[in-house]
Amino acid sequence: MPRSVNSVASRKRRKKILKAAKGYFGRRKNVYTVAKNAVEKAMSYAYRDRKNNKRNFRSLWIQRINAGARAHGMSYSQFMGKVKANNIELNRKVLADLAMNNPEAFKAIVEKVK
Repeated sequence: MPRSVNSVASRKRRKKILKAAKGYFGRRKNVYTVAKNAVEKAMSYAYRDRKNNKRNFRSLWIQRINAGARAHGMSYSQFMGKVKANNIELNRKVLADLAMNNPEAFKAIVEKVK
């Protein structure tokens, strides 16, 4: 019996990798073996950075809340401690947005916790 190789599936698999490597420089975009390594590496970076992105945003929110709190004579840690003590259930994302885009509402929160 002749050997059967599923060339349709093989080609599909290779095309999928080369499509993902579109826009890469040099051989990384059109040589399958090089493209496969580049795409695998890119996927591992994407996985890692989805986690890092969450860290970066939390850090940004903390900086914005800190700037808003210091404008009203409090440090970030004092402010967040008093927010928790007063059972104000606003997360850092919302507080940062208020501090940035709605300073009067943020000022009201600061006055409430003082």
